[in-house]
Amino acid sequence: MHSCIVLINALLLSTGVLSTPLPAPTGIPTTAAAKSELAALTVAAQGSQDGYSRDLFPHWITISGTCDTRETVLKRDGTNVVTSSACAATSGTWVSPYDGATWTAASDVDIDHLVPLSNAWKSGASAWTTAQRQTFANDLTHPQLLAVTDNVNESKGDSGPEDWKPPLTSYWCTYAKMWVKVKSVYDLTITSSEKTALTTMLNTC
Repeated sequence: MHSCIVLINALLLSTGVLSTPLPAPTGIPTTAAAKSELAALTVAAQGSQDGYSRDLFPHWITISGTCDTRETVLKRDGTNVVTSSACAATSGTWVSPYDGATWTAASDVDIDHLVPLSNAWKSGASAWTTAQRQTFANDLTHPQLLAVTDNVNESKGDSGPEDWKPPLTSYWCTYAKMWVKVKSVYDLTITSSEKTALTTMLNTC
């Protein structure tokens, strides 16, 4: 079964149509739903970075047993993932949806906050309680967390889609749908340039 999954991934990557990691995060809306949600988002200038700290978004928290959020996503997004008694991934295979790269060491994989914590802070999260920010930073219900290539995640940094898009253009549609869903669920604002970028990406669906 594993060899079949690898083969399918290889074929999809060669044709540039890999659209979601296997398995995908939950809660990805349809294109029509995403366009409706985008239209309903409040457009506003980005707020201040003043007071921001990643520590105000507690992560990674314990999800089950000894497994924290990072380890839970690694198991969800990987194939044949083997973990130690402490839930650390000791082996497995991860296909990064942003760039299509395949990794067999968890140390090469970051868990990306799709909507970066800093972006959330500047679009509404600065007014949240610490408990609300913790929920956002560890959200496994909505498409906010993905296992991706570490240096690609570093290149993204705190950028929104107006400044950074996944290297795989075939993933722009899914990325935009997920971004809109997260912003909608958490009632976060978007900038005009962000909305333009998301519209362009949704038009690739």
